[in-house]
Amino acid sequence: MLNDIKKDAQARMAKSVEAFRHDLQKVRTGRASTALVDHLKVNYYGSDMPLTQVASVAVTDSRSLTITPWEKQMVGAVEKAILASDLGLTPNTAGTVIRLNLPALTEERRRDLTKVVHAGGEDAKVAIRNIRRDANNQVKELLKEKKVTEDEASRSEIDIQKVTDDAIKAVDEVVKSKEQELMAV
Repeated sequence: MLNDIKKDAQARMAKSVEAFRHDLQKVRTGRASTALVDHLKVNYYGSDMPLTQVASVAVTDSRSLTITPWEKQMVGAVEKAILASDLGLTPNTAGTVIRLNLPALTEERRRDLTKVVHAGGEDAKVAIRNIRRDANNQVKELLKEKKVTEDEASRSEIDIQKVTDDAIKAVDEVVKSKEQELMAV
């Protein structure tokens, strides 16, 4: 029973760390990555489709992406989706190929992006602490219902705290590696 609570908390914390890692892929570093445009939705005959389902995305060099829609009439819709996105990039179109050139990041922009990364890390830590609180409340409920002893409950809370510490350490490592990636010129 207590092991189930601990395993559930551990799994939920791991998902929080993974979700944070996934969110950080959208933060633009100095290098081009197809992950920058993965979240874009394109209007495809009246329904919003992920960009990757209507076009192929490729990294041509370290500072540019090429997007090739599978249908010629989709070029305008893909351009519109890029312009409406939060990327702040202007697409260059040559026939059916859309090219995105990523400008070099300034020092000030790099610092702003590290602040965004740190804020995301704090949000992930809050989510992990909320999971810890929920798990500890479940343990306290079992103690109240006399299904576990006080010793088992306190041991379980210590185990849950260790799992929490590991998850927070993982978030810190992700933040640190992303910060190093951003600050690398």
